[in-house]
Amino acid sequence: MGPGHRHRRVGHVVVRARESLEGSASVEESIAVAPAPAGARSVGLSSGEALERLRRCGPNRVEGRGAGWAVILGGQFRNPLLVLLAGVAVLSIALGQHTDATIVLSIAALSTGLGFFNEYRATRVLDDLRLRIRRRAVVERDGHIREIDALELVPGDVMHLEVGDIVPADGRLIESNALECDESMLTGESEPVEKSAQRGDRVAMGTIVRAGTGVAEIIATGMRTAFGAVARAAAHALPETAFQRGLRGFSRLLLVITAWVTGSVFLLSVTLLRRSLWESLLFALAIAVSLAPQLLPAIVTISMALGARRMAGRGVVVKRLIAIEDLGNVQLLFTDKTGTLTEGTIAFEEAIDASGARSERAQLYGLLCNEALPTDHGAVGGNSLDRALWACASPLAERLGAYRRIGAVPFDFERRLMSVLVDGPDGRLLIAKGAPESILARCADVDEPLRRRVDELFDAGIRAVAVAQRGAPAAGVATPDDERDLAFVGLLLFRDPLKREVGASLERLRRLGIEVKILTGDNERVSRKICCDLGIDSKGVVTGYELDAMSDAEAIAAIARVTVFARVSPLQKSRIITLARLGERDVGFMGDGVNDAVALHDADVGISVDDATDVAKNAADIVLVTKDLGVLADGVEEGRRVFANTIKYVLMATSSNFGNMISTAIGSLVLPFLPMLPSQLLLGNLLYDTSEMTIPTDRVDDELVQRPSHWDMPLIRRFMLAFGPVNALMDFSIFAFMALVLHVGAPTFRTAFFVESFATQTVVIFALRTRRSMWRSRPSAALSLTTLLCLAIGVALPFSPLASRLGFTALTAGPMIAIAALIVVYVLVVEAAKRWFFHRVIERP
Repeated sequence: MGPGHRHRRVGHVVVRARESLEGSASVEESIAVAPAPAGARSVGLSSGEALERLRRCGPNRVEGRGAGWAVILGGQFRNPLLVLLAGVAVLSIALGQHTDATIVLSIAALSTGLGFFNEYRATRVLDDLRLRIRRRAVVERDGHIREIDALELVPGDVMHLEVGDIVPADGRLIESNALECDESMLTGESEPVEKSAQRGDRVAMGTIVRAGTGVAEIIATGMRTAFGAVARAAAHALPETAFQRGLRGFSRLLLVITAWVTGSVFLLSVTLLRRSLWESLLFALAIAVSLAPQLLPAIVTISMALGARRMAGRGVVVKRLIAIEDLGNVQLLFTDKTGTLTEGTIAFEEAIDASGARSERAQLYGLLCNEALPTDHGAVGGNSLDRALWACASPLAERLGAYRRIGAVPFDFERRLMSVLVDGPDGRLLIAKGAPESILARCADVDEPLRRRVDELFDAGIRAVAVAQRGAPAAGVATPDDERDLAFVGLLLFRDPLKREVGASLERLRRLGIEVKILTGDNERVSRKICCDLGIDSKGVVTGYELDAMSDAEAIAAIARVTVFARVSPLQKSRIITLARLGERDVGFMGDGVNDAVALHDADVGISVDDATDVAKNAADIVLVTKDLGVLADGVEEGRRVFANTIKYVLMATSSNFGNMISTAIGSLVLPFLPMLPSQLLLGNLLYDTSEMTIPTDRVDDELVQRPSHWDMPLIRRFMLAFGPVNALMDFSIFAFMALVLHVGAPTFRTAFFVESFATQTVVIFALRTRRSMWRSRPSAALSLTTLLCLAIGVALPFSPLASRLGFTALTAGPMIAIAALIVVYVLVVEAAKRWFFHRVIERP
């Protein structure tokens, strides 16, 4: 996949979005939410009011993400195979072969029905999985700030917004602080838009808070929002993934082979054998259809839908079914540290001053300079460090009441700090809190013992946040320029213990052929200590500062060499992911913060977690219920099983169908009659495909799960050329027996050929489904049942009441014994050929 493989919006959607935003007043009027009087500050709704409005307005959900049944059904009729089947049916009618036409149309209807049923079911599975990904919103209800499910938002609610939020509904700003929103998904404009409550600006659902904070009164939810108005028009084509490109390459290979063989059969039949033009064309079309694995789309869809359900049961929720295949192909995984290698339950430990003594003042100032909001049910918003600090705020509650915030400069990843302007007993102060390196660089006087103390804390793996302040009696607002000449106050220390099972999870990923590298915003000393405790050979650490000084070539070499990248910004993470993808390995990135969104977007597979920021979950392809590398390993294994079963079908169907095409084509040229009627060819192909419908349930050998797999066109081509002729050899054997030994007529010959051809290619499923000996790899019960059931149906057809309509006749004991013997010989030959192929032709087993 190329670096720019993620979603792109089409032009007409952007125009519709602009029109919707410009006309948001009419949206507001349509839900009868009266504009607030100038200068008024809404205090939110009561629980009773909110419940009543939820009943009237419905949940805050944009419908219609999944395709409807009509769209899916229409898509089935765009299948080229269906066009070929229709051509065969029309020609059959033109030639007066009405029974054949009925059979062909029945096959077309069954194929279309199966495709529709499975795709529709997969769409519903995906919709159900999307509903598991919940977004939270911070609102004011009953006079208190609380966190609720975003689906429960209603017009009139007052919502709080901060960096990294995806705005959950349309709203009118009533408070703002340096607020900037990214509206590119609605308007196409790449630059964030400044928003101000003083101007009466509005925020739109689906846009992303890039900077600052805000409070807005909701004026529209769900489909009444600007986003909802264009959602149905936003039928954006998803980017083509590596799996889809492989599928397209496979289809192109089949097209070339089919065109060459069927064209040759048609020309030779007309010119050399002097058969009628229409009869020759009908047979050639039937051969073309018989080569194609008609149910491949259904097999792929079933595999991914089953895989998605199994993955969801293990705590891995996919947002796009195709991402299952891509997850299985990941060989290089970048992940952050917090919550992945550590428990992620950050707890405040203590506050200390420059000498190392406990400092209540440092803790107090840390609470004043804080982006989380305290509520009756704990702090909401902010980052995990801010919320952990509020969890220990009770002893300082009385002193906190003596301060009033005047202004704030939100945290950003360039400054790595935030600051607030407060009035209190000490007068007006500017308080700054952030990464120790950033704070110390802005302090007026820092001695060497303090720097050594900070380094010692980092070397011990302790997370530390520095606090500093200065008097600002004349300041009216806080700005980044004021963050200078600070006086150091102290350090806030936090603990986040390592996960007990993370070592085993890392080893499991290593056995799966996945190399794990760490991208973190934390200090390099802390990161190195954690790697040491986990027994990870870090092979060195590269910081964001060092990365900026590297050329792309130097950075690529560093990415291949080192394991940890520390103090990296969002853009630096994106650069690392983009450069890593220039190699031959598929790259996954696992992150959950605002600073991870760009990298999630750039990775081959973006992986987030259910409690991540909205912007991170929105950018991800896969969402984990718990942030656990063990759960991720489960998902990788499931992705590889899905891909392995898909490739099984491709290899078996193409080799068997190719063999039948060879024997049928040559037989039509050397026999005085067609070796099989077009309707019989198509019937056998459909029965064979039906027997393989349960391949998605099949067991996968462990050695195939232990390494990533990709579409390998040379392997598929060699497999087809190796095993197709073996299949054709069995067909030629029955040709010789029936024509040269028994001297039978056309109906008996065709019947024997149909039974032999179908029986051999069906039974051999048990051999070709594994690279091992078929006796050492057990198929699933479902695959065994459908294979044997379809085999019984195919063998029984010549003896059924339908035989005469299908052009069959009952076989005597002689042909049936010969067919049974051929099946045994064929299985033994395939087992021998398989050992030769995978050990000699393919370099690795």
